[in-house]
Amino acid sequence: MRTLSDLTLDNATVALRCDFNVPLDSQGVITDDLRIRAALPTIEYLLSRSAKVVILAHLGRPKGQVVDALSLAPVAERLAELLGRPVNFVVSRDAAEVSQRVAETPTNSVTLLENVRFDPRETSKDPSERETLAREWAQWAEFFVSDGFGVVHRAQASVTEIAELVPSAAGLLVQSESDVFAAILTDPARPLTVILGGSKVGDKLGVIESLLPRVDNLLIGGGMAYTFLLAQGKEVGQSLQQPDFVEDVRSFMAEAIELGVRLLLPVDFVVAESFDANAKTQIVSADSIPADWMGLDIGPLTREEYAGVIAGSATVVWNGPMGVFEMEPFAGGTLAIAHAMAESSAYTVIGGGDSAAAVRVLDVDETKFDHISTGGGASLEFLEGKSLPGLAVLKGQ
Repeated sequence: MRTLSDLTLDNATVALRCDFNVPLDSQGVITDDLRIRAALPTIEYLLSRSAKVVILAHLGRPKGQVVDALSLAPVAERLAELLGRPVNFVVSRDAAEVSQRVAETPTNSVTLLENVRFDPRETSKDPSERETLAREWAQWAEFFVSDGFGVVHRAQASVTEIAELVPSAAGLLVQSESDVFAAILTDPARPLTVILGGSKVGDKLGVIESLLPRVDNLLIGGGMAYTFLLAQGKEVGQSLQQPDFVEDVRSFMAEAIELGVRLLLPVDFVVAESFDANAKTQIVSADSIPADWMGLDIGPLTREEYAGVIAGSATVVWNGPMGVFEMEPFAGGTLAIAHAMAESSAYTVIGGGDSAAAVRVLDVDETKFDHISTGGGASLEFLEGKSLPGLAVLKGQ
């Protein structure tokens, strides 16, 4: 994969793809600026080369329409604060006007274009439509730098097509993320423990299949755990479940035994009468979930067991919360995993998405982890062993 050192960037005009898909509150205020901060090293590197940095980014899913609530204006303001310098914000999507605005900006400057997903061609399933949009950017871009790891698993105009039109390379963030996950797949320090949570096991079938031959321990939590219990013939009450995947799960459990992998399931749960932070709760064993109750977090015995496995590991990768961490009564399991990893001497990786969000929401010290990914879906697909379009295109020129 080509990197920044492969491009001659001095005084050049660089189209930089960033992932600025940050959460906003009801007032349009950014509540978590991790993805903006993650882009700073590459932006500052380009500025050190006196480049003219023009950023392509998205926010939310406007579906090809202009949605005022998804404007990147708050991002431009926050980026300027973090950089300590002005950021030119271009609202217009007219190709000629954008080209003129870029031409007028000096070198050693930063410009942010409005949400690329306001244009339906950005995410079109027709490659020719995506290429038409990318050619508008290629009129002024001398180089393209891909630094939005959260979108490299997508074929989109600002991710794949523009990379084929001008000399391109990975930014520092994409390079770092790729190196981390490649090392996990090829040469991790052992024992290697992977913790998988989140709501649906169906979303993780590919990653389980890919990782089973590679891991020493696989710890299961979150809503996906209840389908594993179904596969064991246990009752799960009103808990989230996906019966259609029971046979897949049984196959994975049998394969784990054959491979000598420790596949651990929760032994107890925090259950509630309803999906409500104020609902009545109790702690029950995995064999005793009441018919009218639902499991919403792993229980204290499971937390202790999982923490012990983490403490004995050399590499730990975590993707997906252990429960409904957004509600305080059901945040304990996720918090326990985060603290166990933070206190571990292992090389610790949080695979983005809800796991990364939970660390920040629950106020766990981010510096205690070796790597926090900015891309949940991208990190999962990388761990599945899939070819990611936004990375593959950086190897093709």
